[in-house]
Amino acid sequence: MSSIKAALAAIDAQKPREKVNYKKIAEQYSCSRVTLARRHQDEQELLRYIEHLTRQGLLPTRSMIQNFASQIAKKELRKHWVDRYIQRYQVNLILSWTTGINRTRYQANSALKYNLYFKLLAYKIKEYKVKPCHTYNMDEKGFLLGVVTRSKRVFSKRLYQEGRLRSIL
Repeated sequence: MSSIKAALAAIDAQKPREKVNYKKIAEQYSCSRVTLARRHQDEQELLRYIEHLTRQGLLPTRSMIQNFASQIAKKELRKHWVDRYIQRYQVNLILSWTTGINRTRYQANSALKYNLYFKLLAYKIKEYKVKPCHTYNMDEKGFLLGVVTRSKRVFSKRLYQEGRLRSIL
């Protein structure tokens, strides 16, 4: 284990709400205090962002998290970085499959219903002068854009245990 990883593990082993002394830990593990502080704070920021997305019904995929983290780090991350990140924060994150379109919805497909729906939608868009930039694809599952089949998503373990994600999954 590298010194920075050992130092991050020491930070994670601290009690919640305990103030982190980056200087002391960096000296103890012979690593840069600035690097240690930035990396820990960046990872915490990513955790908060994943929880925010989860609350909004936008469950990110591994590739989405890799993109977010690459933007934070300002460099391309390696292939298995996300898996290691999820492992490091398994207390906060959970990885699970989401379902795609269910059988009832599939069977409810009807050209007549779609035609009526889109006529009503066009009427309401015109009536309320809704601009195209203010339209979104959302149903009771939230913003799972383009998800027709099962896909593996990462989300907040706390929100899952509170039962807030039942309708999304």
